Amino acid sequence: MLSPQTHLVAHYLDLLSQSQRLTATNIANADTPGFKTQGMDFQAELRSAIDDPMQAPVQPVQIHEVGGLPVKNDGNDVSLDRELSALSETTVRFNHALLMLRGGISSVRKAIQEGRGG
Repeated sequence: MLSPQTHLVAHYLDLLSQSQRLTATNIANADTPGFKTQGMDFQAELRSAIDDPMQAPVQPVQIHEVGGLPVKNDGNDVSLDRELSALSETTVRFNHALLMLRGGISSVRKAIQEGRGG
């Protein structure tokens, strides 16, 4: 019953959620000696969703070490500034996606109400 666009927005929200979990993991390990910042290729995952918007939104993503970040004396490369910036960006994207999803749901609701005669 849901459109491919709605499935795509749901997948986008799921990817944002997974990205936010990675950021939270990085922040939680900011003081763990030897911990390396983890990330995902958000754009590649989103392209995959665009190629098949009707796929189930919950798919495991490929997680990798970010690399190229300054390493502290204890071998840890987590930058709290970088992670907090990523967290903020994810929050903004999440809020925009929710607005798009609400708009789609409102359209469906309106169509149902019009179909019932009011």
